[in-house]
Amino acid sequence: MSDLIIEMNRFYHDDNATQGIMKFGDHSPVYTLEDEPREVKVMNETRIPRGRYEIKLRDAGGMNERYKAKDPSHKGMLHLQDVPNFEWIYIHKGNHEYQTSGCILVGEGASSTMTISRSTEAYNRVYAKCLEAFEGGNKVYILISDEPK
Repeated sequence: MSDLIIEMNRFYHDDNATQGIMKFGDHSPVYTLEDEPREVKVMNETRIPRGRYEIKLRDAGGMNERYKAKDPSHKGMLHLQDVPNFEWIYIHKGNHEYQTSGCILVGEGASSTMTISRSTEAYNRVYAKCLEAFEGGNKVYILISDEPK
């Protein structure tokens, strides 16, 4: 196996949130939900810049402990590295923009109300693919691009 490249393309945003599609390996894509774009970053209210980021497992912090309490096989949060002007950016579960805090939420379905659905199912698929790559000694990267609104 080689390094895993996750491709995420944002296809729509409004004044509160951004929706996109995430493709990884030969799996069916998942939908993404993030905060809205801003010229000047507002903490917990701004999506991350487009670009390429390495993802590593972070096995510390409150969110990691909550995930591990629900699933003892949890090895750490999917943590995006070196995001300019951001810290602790994860790919995680959630269905609504107010749950993002600048992170990327994943779901199996998306709605015109700027929500996503079946987040746990989508997260488990993405997490399993990333874990497979990590356990094989490979790196994981996410490549984030934008299509016009």
